[in-house]
Amino acid sequence: MIADRGVRSAERKEQSACAAEGVMSTDDFRRRTFRFGILVARLVQTLSKAEVARVIGNQLLRSGIAVGENYLAAARPRSRADVIAKLGIVEEEGDETLYWIDMLIELELVSGTSCKELRAEANEILAIVVASIRTARRNIKQPMRYTNHG
Repeated sequence: MIADRGVRSAERKEQSACAAEGVMSTDDFRRRTFRFGILVARLVQTLSKAEVARVIGNQLLRSGIAVGENYLAAARPRSRADVIAKLGIVEEEGDETLYWIDMLIELELVSGTSCKELRAEANEILAIVVASIRTARRNIKQPMRYTNHG
C-alpha cells in the first residue's frame, strides 16, 4: 500500500536509534516529520470516494501534515515558551492523526496491518516531541541557544 515500506522501515529504525542517542538534529527531525506528512497523504489517496472516507481522510490529511508544519514553526522560536507552545501543537496534531487512523481501521476503511508502520512512526514522533517538551520545560530558566538552520 505505501511505497518503499522496506526502505522506510530501515530508515525509521536508524532514525529512532539516532533519536534515542540524542543525536537527531532539528533538520533531521524536520525532514522526518515532513516524510510523515507524505506517508499520511499517500494513505489518504488510497481511500475510497465514499463520504465517510472522504471526511475522515480530509481530517487525517490536515492533522498529519500539521505535524511537520508546526514542528517547522517550533524549530524557529522566539522564546523557550514559544518552543513549548508550538511543540504542544505538534503533540496535539500527532494525537489527532492517530485518532483518525484508528477511526479508519475501526470502520474497516483500511486494514490495521497496512497502517502498522504509519502508526508506529506517529507514536515515535510523539514520544520524541513529548520528551522535547519535558526537556524544554525543565530548562525554561536557562537562556536559549539559537542556531543557524541553513
